[in-house]
Amino acid sequence: MTASTTPNTTPSTTPSTTPNTTAELSTSGLRVEFTTRSGRVARALDGADLVVRAGEVVALVGESGSGKTTLARSLVGLTKPAAGEIRWEGQALDRSARGLKRLRRHVQLVLQDPLGALNPRQTVYESVAEGLRVHKLVARSGKPEAELVASALSSAGLRPPEALFLRYAHELSGGQRQRVLIAGALAVQPQLLIADEPVSSLDASIRGEILALLLRLREELGLGVLVVTHDLGLAWNIADRIAVMYLGRVVESGPTEDVLTSPQHPYTQALLSVVPEMEGLEPVVLRGEIPDPTRIPSGCRFHPRCPALASGEADEVADACRGTSLPILSGEPQGHRCACHLVASRAPTGSANEVNA
Repeated sequence: MTASTTPNTTPSTTPSTTPNTTAELSTSGLRVEFTTRSGRVARALDGADLVVRAGEVVALVGESGSGKTTLARSLVGLTKPAAGEIRWEGQALDRSARGLKRLRRHVQLVLQDPLGALNPRQTVYESVAEGLRVHKLVARSGKPEAELVASALSSAGLRPPEALFLRYAHELSGGQRQRVLIAGALAVQPQLLIADEPVSSLDASIRGEILALLLRLREELGLGVLVVTHDLGLAWNIADRIAVMYLGRVVESGPTEDVLTSPQHPYTQALLSVVPEMEGLEPVVLRGEIPDPTRIPSGCRFHPRCPALASGEADEVADACRGTSLPILSGEPQGHRCACHLVASRAPTGSANEVNA
């Protein structure tokens, strides 16, 4: 794991501008399954709980294969869960075509690969105007379509916007393409933005600009942002809260400062130890890869790779680690939570959920 930006001395704080909305997107016990060619069932999500609210930035962190992108796609209805629930503003998600269209008016997904996400046959103008037309927002606004497109491009930091109207994706730089994707999302004036690896394909000089843009949108518009990333350095810079995923579940969550200055789960500790800018931590190299999701280990799903178990530190709870399932962590924003038998054994309350960090 590498950091895309140098961590600040203090994590990001809550916005100074109070959002004028109470929009909330949440999941409860979400499970997503895929059938492989061999007929086995792979659980990409296996009980994921998460809450994202307007006016905050939440970072969803984990290795490739942990289920982050599947969760992001599920939140906007692109992937249908086998079990569990998705709720928008307290109501269960209506999965009809009309219900999903209504959700996507308020929750927009910015995909990871801007060159692949943008239609090569559409101009920048057409790409940004598409959402306005789908949701019939031009007539409601009382403004010309060109003015709304220009406003969205300006909000995404592309100025003067008119200079880009007739350009195509292949004529733009990587940073410009990423901004066009963000502009297309902003055009419909959403309340929440889900950004899947928003800077992973960009040069270091551009990454900071995109992150600053996301923070500015939160400050000025009260926009909620869920950032899907493998990069704890990025999360430190922009997130109010962090949720760490492993093999389809959130294994640790809480305020950014608590999670990154006092990581409790051995997986979080290992991820943080190899961020170059984090000084004083001995690098922890995890053994092997994330297990096959068709063969999720019994007990704690991290136990085959757990450094604490391998070193003997967790001998007192070794049987539980290998054979006793852990509860699904609550997605509630308050508190620092961790799903780990070793942490639970050392906590005064004996709970696997609450951490006295």
